[in-house]
Amino acid sequence: MALNIRNVAIIAHVDHGKTTLVDGLLRQTGTFRDNQALTECVMDSNELEKERGITILAKNTVVNYKGTRINIIDTPGHADFGGEVERVLSMADGVLLLVDAAEGPMPQTRFVLQKAFSHHLKPIVVVNKIDKPEARPQEVVNEVFDLFIDLDADEAALEFPVFYGSGRQGWMSSDLAVAKLGGEGQNLMTLFDAIISYIPAPKDDPNQPLQFRVTSLDWSDYVGRIAIGRVHRGRVKTNDRVVHLSRNGTQRETNIRGVYRFVGLTREETKEIEAGDLCGIYGVENIEIGDTLAALERPEAMPIIAIDEPTMTIVMRVNDSPFAGKDGGKFMTSRHLRDRLDKELRVNVALRVDPGEGADSFKLSGRGVMHLGFLLETMRREGFEFAVQKPQVLFKTIDGERQEPIEYLTVDAPAGAVGKVIEILGTRKAELLKMDRKGSFTRLEFTVPARGLIGVRSRLLNATGGEAQMHHVFHGYGSYRGAIEERINGVMVSMAQGQTTFYAMDGLRDRGSFFVAEGQEVYEGMLVGEHCKDNDLVINAVREKKATNVRSSTKETFVKLPPPRSFGVEDALEYVGEDELVEITAKTIRMRKLYLKETDRKRYDRRAEAGA
Repeated sequence: MALNIRNVAIIAHVDHGKTTLVDGLLRQTGTFRDNQALTECVMDSNELEKERGITILAKNTVVNYKGTRINIIDTPGHADFGGEVERVLSMADGVLLLVDAAEGPMPQTRFVLQKAFSHHLKPIVVVNKIDKPEARPQEVVNEVFDLFIDLDADEAALEFPVFYGSGRQGWMSSDLAVAKLGGEGQNLMTLFDAIISYIPAPKDDPNQPLQFRVTSLDWSDYVGRIAIGRVHRGRVKTNDRVVHLSRNGTQRETNIRGVYRFVGLTREETKEIEAGDLCGIYGVENIEIGDTLAALERPEAMPIIAIDEPTMTIVMRVNDSPFAGKDGGKFMTSRHLRDRLDKELRVNVALRVDPGEGADSFKLSGRGVMHLGFLLETMRREGFEFAVQKPQVLFKTIDGERQEPIEYLTVDAPAGAVGKVIEILGTRKAELLKMDRKGSFTRLEFTVPARGLIGVRSRLLNATGGEAQMHHVFHGYGSYRGAIEERINGVMVSMAQGQTTFYAMDGLRDRGSFFVAEGQEVYEGMLVGEHCKDNDLVINAVREKKATNVRSSTKETFVKLPPPRSFGVEDALEYVGEDELVEITAKTIRMRKLYLKETDRKRYDRRAEAGA
């Protein structure tokens, strides 16, 4: 039976305006109280999401429009969080595909759209940010149509309705002429009408035995773990006796202690949820993502949600630097790290954790540097302290051939810098597929090994004066493309522990650039700068001026050192070499050599050369 419900996911490339559009939809349907204090992008509740302006964790909300309950699911746009996208699309019956009126379809647009078509979801195309001076809406619609054809969309999907407008300004129109005039008198209600008329209602039958699949997990200090998902068949009721069918094939009887229904941005207790609707369930112990709750009389497991395999791995280990425990870290032991990683595995389906070579290390595998970096940054803010090695890609053997993950890369660069971009990516074994002019910029499309992207962002930004924009998405596995040149420049390594001095750093400024400021504490083996040549340089950055040294007493007052180069977690992961570590603490991110003493490093290098 057709229910008066619509389940729609909003999908798009990073920064094309998904979360801002959801804000507008919530405001115009009266979801917020008149006196409710709001911030922009209310769906981005995570601290890191607000800082970066991207959606990392999928979320859903509910609006009521003309007697129809519309479940809106806001999904991540970055390919590294494909595990989130994959799960939430299984709850939807249709999608709003949001595309920037100037940028057009991007790699992540292709990525999320491909996922949507694999679930046979009907699309509505929304050309957003039409108020941009460089907007080209008609061209963008043509590019979207070409993308649909390229992804083998069926006939129903190719008959997609199109809306033009501005999510930030709160209006959409199906008439391009009206949109070009600024959408005077328009609002977002036409979009709601399209959702009701075009997105199909759930076909799930509430009169059949229960079937509920877990697509995400939440936690409450009051009720414990909350399983969130869609009721695909029957009804889920408080105190029901059901069968819990886990992903690994085991099953057991259990009780449902309570059921939540979604209301706006919150949830409230309810007695019953019918098939076709989304809900939260608590009271089922050890329930995991992908598990099924089913009726006792018909315990059938739903198909397991396919999750993209990891393509990159890092080794996390207990921090053993001289400054361990001095930066406010509360959780530093291997037991602390293991417990936190076990907790993450309950909700992060794209993550894999295996034991490392030693008792104090763990091997983390994920979808990319951003995916892994987000976890590391979250743990850092929670008070964890640890060290990690340089990311490594995961190779596969297919038909007896060693193959590596290949990424589809798009770079938008100023026309005058195109040659530099092609040259840099050529050294990373990239193959140029396509080059198009987009206003004053040129868009270049490549396939490139995933390992070739490690550390390339900073080089592209330096070569283009900070104007290049790069986006990539997993393309597939391909033949190994050969060795890739590592970091061009060497590093400056501290030979002593202490506080850096102006005298020492001023004398070394012609040797390269610094990662530390004057007066900062450093230790032996810590990376304090980048050498201007290709070899590492051991330096004394804590050397003090002798009292007998005759120099101008006012030099330090008038001469300033250049500001140090700062690194975030992902920047540091991309920068470090094979023999280096990123030390991540609650307050600081440092880079260091794996072996802190120079004699140990020389011994290691000799062994490596003998082994080669």
